[in-house]
Amino acid sequence: MTRLVLTLAFLGLAGTVPVFASEMDAAGKDWTFDVYLDDSKIGFHRFSLEEAQDGELRLEAEAKFDVRFLFFNAFRYRHHIEETWSGNCLVALDATTDSNGESTAVGGALTESGFLVEKGSQSLELEPCVMTFAYWNRAFLDQSRLLNPQTGEYVDVDVTAIGTDTLEFNGRTVDARGYKVLARNMEVTVWYSATGEWIALESPAKGGRTIRYELSI
Repeated sequence: MTRLVLTLAFLGLAGTVPVFASEMDAAGKDWTFDVYLDDSKIGFHRFSLEEAQDGELRLEAEAKFDVRFLFFNAFRYRHHIEETWSGNCLVALDATTDSNGESTAVGGALTESGFLVEKGSQSLELEPCVMTFAYWNRAFLDQSRLLNPQTGEYVDVDVTAIGTDTLEFNGRTVDARGYKVLARNMEVTVWYSATGEWIALESPAKGGRTIRYELSI
């Protein structure tokens, strides 16, 4: 059995939901991941996806992590994001992050000429159809560049299928297929169940420490 681990390196790449949008039968769904640093639970990551009457998908996600050392809070992370999607194209983005006291805000919207990203006084216009690290939609695996909603950067990515494995978490054994995603300053492996559900991520961490996500609901 393989026990899944991941790191803080990918946390700014939130905005992900464990289901394929094209297969969503209900009007909406919620998911919660318990988050662990090594074997210590440090927080959660919740996601909510809804389909609007116009057919667009609305995503809202929130992450809260607190890493404690003895009696002190050594690391604090808060992330909130809202995304609007039309098919595989991002229509709007609003993300705020507090990473250990360093706050960032990134916004974006589709315009007549392209997708405009704004971070503070900086702006960047991209092509009309862009994707974030949208793990809920495997179309992101076919992209050569993705938008990081925490930093506002449009980064080159390289995706490699790494085959199947048997994963164990929450008392369940699941056959899963993994894909390794390499981008600037990050390495993430994303895992999907045989039915297409995103079930985990893993990534190397500084100092040899690891984080893992366990899907709780």
